[in-house]
Amino acid sequence: MMKLWMAPGGLHIEPGQSNDAGDLARIHAKGFYRGWPREEFIGFLTEPSTPLYVACDAKRRIAGFALIRHAADEAELLTIAVDPKWRGKKVGQALLRAAFEDLLLTPARRMFLEVDEQNAAAIRLYTNQGFVRVGTRNGYYPRPDGSAATALVMARDLG
Repeated sequence: MMKLWMAPGGLHIEPGQSNDAGDLARIHAKGFYRGWPREEFIGFLTEPSTPLYVACDAKRRIAGFALIRHAADEAELLTIAVDPKWRGKKVGQALLRAAFEDLLLTPARRMFLEVDEQNAAAIRLYTNQGFVRVGTRNGYYPRPDGSAATALVMARDLG
């Protein structure tokens, strides 16, 4: 049975498939200085401990995705990306809620993530979804000018 969750704008959320890797790499590259290659997404999509959720329309055109890793009683949001034309439409929020709901079926009880301390939109999304700051990682994210950004480490209980 296929898992499905509702999302705004006529989209729905479902598990990622191996043939999504190219679209995932393209969307990721639009949101991050160093986008991950297609081959990396293929690896994640074939690994049971890294569920990937895609927000897509009825023709399976992907608007965004969230990639999780779970181990024992913890989960980590490895990355989340939304196509620029879908940003600001609560797609990221819907992806996180689908992941939270799905993780309730696992032993995971807490989720962690890292976010660039200057990414106000992402920090707002995470805070609105119950994440709180638990630490920092200096020099975590490379920047195009050769400098490095500090990441905030955030966490949220899953239930």
